[in-house]
Amino acid sequence: MNNFLISKERKQYLKSKRKKKILVLITQISILIIFLAVWEILANKKIIDSFITSQPSRILETFMNLGSNDLLKHIGVTTYETIVGFLLGTVLGIIIAIILWWSDFLAKVLDPYLVVLNSLPKVALGPVIIIWVGAGTPAIIVMAVAISLVVTILENLNGFLRTDKELIKMARTFKASKLQILLKIIIPANISTFINSLKVNIGLSLVGVISGEFLVSKAGLGYLIVYGGQVFKLDLVMTSVLILGLLAGVMYLAVLLLEKFILKTKKVQVKK
Repeated sequence: MNNFLISKERKQYLKSKRKKKILVLITQISILIIFLAVWEILANKKIIDSFITSQPSRILETFMNLGSNDLLKHIGVTTYETIVGFLLGTVLGIIIAIILWWSDFLAKVLDPYLVVLNSLPKVALGPVIIIWVGAGTPAIIVMAVAISLVVTILENLNGFLRTDKELIKMARTFKASKLQILLKIIIPANISTFINSLKVNIGLSLVGVISGEFLVSKAGLGYLIVYGGQVFKLDLVMTSVLILGLLAGVMYLAVLLLEKFILKTKKVQVKK
């Protein structure tokens, strides 16, 4: 019955939209295949030095040989550290942003400090973090949180402050408390801001983890990259870098699925 309610023009529009999505996906896959093929051919023809750049076939061989290189263990370590750092950075960032929105005085006092902290290279704090929390996983997670936290605070606070002022004024005229305004207006209006901060935090957390693993780690993809560079195992380095890209892609996809779920739930609630 729903098919009769959809006009011909609407059907054509949806069909063209699906075709465009398929075309984009095919083009993306084609670009990747062509890039890998050209890379492999250039390496085989000795046009590029495969010792320095490696090549897809050798990277695949390294990846398949998971047992001898303990790649699964290193992937697991980096994934765990990234997820913990990502969750801590996101949750703490949103909580602090709410506190700063709640207290205008506190927000004005801390604003210059947040700007300075945001522009400060967090890797420079690596040695200090190691001394404070000790070497190993805690230092790496703290590094991930340090890189993502300030960005999360600033992004969410800006979202809160940009919320419709007229709507807030109207709520206040009806004697709504600050907590009610937060729960009924600010948070619902900033769902997209929360999602965007999640998307940004995935990359930042991964950068923080890898930076921490470069400085102090006995396992993880960052450790493999450093180790591979030190012993001139460039296949291992390139494999680790490609796995990092895949890991970032999978985590980003998870956030997109969460976004779809939240938006779908929101639509159902609006209909009710």
